[in-house]
Amino acid sequence: MNKVQNLCILGATGTIGVNTLDVVARHPERFNVVALTASTQLEKLVAQCVQHRPRYAVVMDEASAIKLRGLLADAGVQAEVLFGISALEQVVALPEVDTVMAAIVGAAGLRPAMAAAHAGKRILLANKETLVMAGSLFMQAVEAGGATLLPIDSEHNAIFQSLPREFNGDLAACGVRRILLTASGGPFRTIPLADLATVTPDQACAHPNWVMGRKISVDSATMMNKGLEVIEAHWLFNAAPAQIEVVIHPQSVIHSMVDYLDGSVIAQLGNPDMRTPIAYALGFPERIDSGVSALDLFGRGLTFEAPDYQRFPCLKLAFDALAQGGMLPAVLNAANESAVAAFLAGQVGYHAIAASIEYALARAMSGEPSSLDDLIAADAQARLDADSYLQKQAA
Repeated sequence: MNKVQNLCILGATGTIGVNTLDVVARHPERFNVVALTASTQLEKLVAQCVQHRPRYAVVMDEASAIKLRGLLADAGVQAEVLFGISALEQVVALPEVDTVMAAIVGAAGLRPAMAAAHAGKRILLANKETLVMAGSLFMQAVEAGGATLLPIDSEHNAIFQSLPREFNGDLAACGVRRILLTASGGPFRTIPLADLATVTPDQACAHPNWVMGRKISVDSATMMNKGLEVIEAHWLFNAAPAQIEVVIHPQSVIHSMVDYLDGSVIAQLGNPDMRTPIAYALGFPERIDSGVSALDLFGRGLTFEAPDYQRFPCLKLAFDALAQGGMLPAVLNAANESAVAAFLAGQVGYHAIAASIEYALARAMSGEPSSLDDLIAADAQARLDADSYLQKQAA
């Protein structure tokens, strides 16, 4: 790509945003930052604005915007400060923006990602919930808007790299038998099942391989993150649930694989560093330096295990929600967000996460969503149902 890419980074102060800016800083001749957005980490956002000089800085509420304006003025940065969901939708659709890194965690990232799709942007998708909640609607928006969609999750990025370049949504036409999503198994892969009842949030967040935020770390411990990725893979690669298999690979060296009908299995390997998939998507179809060290294959073993649904019930709940379809994936995601928040706050135990999700799914309405409003309503009701269950557990 010869021209400079103008970037909008949603969730700039999170792990993905920070790593994106690290890669961007290595290639000043390729990238220009137009907009940065954040939620609460204002000091970090100011430091990023000092370095990258965006035209816009966006936060979620007016009080944060007022504070940010003062901090930026003190730092000598002239950026227009906006706030709210509508501001996120505004900056992703700016005519000068070419590429949007969609890295806002949770359901809050859905509307701006949808706006970027409608605006025909090149979308680097790191927000799981966009496809989990609104897979059909989002993919329709991508097609209608003429947007380009590139996955950032290390697993989906690995699959994207392992599929033929000419892949156009038809796995069978490419001779693909299965997509193999790898999972580390998280921090609780080997501890006795009886001990799971008393694990703490800090233990759940101590991921053995990856540096991630606390919510995503808990999702890794429960393997809900892999369940969400299964649903994502369904939409990204037009894969039926039976064509998606989860493989526990504790070393996190193989990031995912594609199994072909001729018996070949093509895998993408690398050190566990999110800058690799970020750099691949930023530079696509070229490859650019990510700052990640070369993979050392000597003196290490690679092992694989089947997931145990008794240890990881959230993974089975995700497969079930995908198979039933409709609004159940959105319900799954919303209930999980509520449950993880309660667990991280020390209000409920670890087992309440899966139990509250199952409770919410059992009470969910069936049927296909016709609009974002349908999904947002289902999301809100699922949170109420999950919270009701969680409050009883905490009492």
